[in-house]
Amino acid sequence: MEDLSIYLKSTYYIDYDTPSVSKLSKEIVASHPDEKAKAIFNFVRDKIPYTPYSPFYLPEHYPASRTLERREGFCVQKAVLFAALARANGIPARLVFADIRNYAIPPKLWNIMKTNVFAFHGYNELFIDGRWIKVTPTFDIGMCQRLNLKPVEFDGHNPAIFHSHDLDGHLHIEYIKDHGHFADLPFETVVNGFKNAYTEDMINRWKESSLQAEK
Repeated sequence: MEDLSIYLKSTYYIDYDTPSVSKLSKEIVASHPDEKAKAIFNFVRDKIPYTPYSPFYLPEHYPASRTLERREGFCVQKAVLFAALARANGIPARLVFADIRNYAIPPKLWNIMKTNVFAFHGYNELFIDGRWIKVTPTFDIGMCQRLNLKPVEFDGHNPAIFHSHDLDGHLHIEYIKDHGHFADLPFETVVNGFKNAYTEDMINRWKESSLQAEK
């Protein structure tokens, strides 16, 4: 029997014992006691809008409480928040990372990245019904509607990851490399993964966009 206790702990990043996260974790599931995982997913997916321009280069940019305070984040930050809210409700949760190819990358982001490969995309695995299932709360419903993307829906029991095609049948997301799962955010591994995957110029322009977004 797998020891799940490590996937229920509060940490510096997955800080569900912070008052703001703890309070929210109870509020989200109060009216959905039998659908806790689904309610948490819907909150993180839609109430924390996705942005690729969120600050990413310091440890303090990643705690769940900070993402909740910003009310927006990119995939890794949203995954950390999702893990925190799940653990606060007794659902074992961990972080998963993969390189993905986004065939629908917006022009503005393409001009910064010069590639449609996203290194160390972060998402989650939850231990539900005696098994680990993959869950991706990244793209909010508003973004999906604007870009004609098929939103990821989670029923609380079955895997819910990015769709390979958009609503028009065009290629959208391709998973190209798995980096495994982690009980806590491996900050150095993730940031070094960014640095190894992208040019220094791209990292600097991404950082500049993040700084502008913070103002």
